[in-house]
Formats: sequence, C-alpha cells, structure tokens
Amino acid sequence: MKNSALKIGLALLIIGVIWTSLIFNETEKKYDSILLEKLNSFETKTEFVGTDIGYYKFYMPEFSGNEIFVQVLDSKNSIIQEQKIQTKMSVGYFDFTQTGMYTLKISNVSKEPINIQMEFGNTNSQKMYPSGIITFVGAIIIIIASYFKIKNYRIEQPEANIS
Repeated sequence: MKNSALKIGLALLIIGVIWTSLIFNETEKKYDSILLEKLNSFETKTEFVGTDIGYYKFYMPEFSGNEIFVQVLDSKNSIIQEQKIQTKMSVGYFDFTQTGMYTLKISNVSKEPINIQMEFGNTNSQKMYPSGIITFVGAIIIIIASYFKIKNYRIEQPEANIS
C-alpha cells in the first residue's frame, strides 16, 4: 500500500507539473531581440485581457555589469511597475486588472550598447488552479507516504564493547 501511495503521489505531481507547463506555454507572448545603444529607450506593446498576472523576462548574453531600467505602463500610460536590472537574466511579474494595451519600456542607462533578448506576456495564472491543486495533492501524498515509510525504519547500532 505504501509504495502504491508513493507512485500515485508521484504520478499526480508529474501530471500537475506537465499540465501547468502546457498552460504557461500556450500563453500569448511577445519576443524581441535588440541592440540598445547607450542612453536610448525601446518600447514594446501587447494586449492583455481580463485580470491576471503579466511577466517580462530579460536576458543579456554579453553581460558585463550593464544596467537597464524597465517600466510597465497600462493603457492610460500609468506606471504599474518599474525596476532597475543589473543581472544577466531577470524575470519580473506584475498584476493587471483591466483589458487593454500594456507597454514595456526599456531604457539603457549604461555607457555602452547592450544586446537584450526579452519576452513579455501573460502567465495565464487563472487557468493554473486545477493543475496547481493536482500538483499540491501529489506532493502531500508523497510526503505522507515517505513519512510512514521512514517512521518504522530502524538503524542497528554497533555494540559499545567490541574487543
């Protein structure tokens, strides 16, 4: 029984993780790759529908301590989030509450050009609840099955008086 519970938990965990990754993979994303000259800016826009969580991901292949400044603007040009990025790869998340065109504005505040690969899109987190619950249940089953498996496990101790 204990091994089958462990297998069931592992199967649920794997199904939940794969389901979550498929949901995230089917989201609409915008990819761009640019060479941003010093003290220049770049904007990209995408449409978000409803209420959910958006994200942006930056990767700078030839990173050498460069710095960029990122802003996310809603359809009324209000700043939702801003961040300074000083790492080779960075991911940021933001909440959006209304349907509209959202803008990602990137500014190079370094003194040299930066090659940037970016991704901007919606996480579809609202659709991930069922897969998240399956993943959670699978993890709990694994924890409980592992606890009962090691609960009665005993290690033999050598005798203290060995001649």
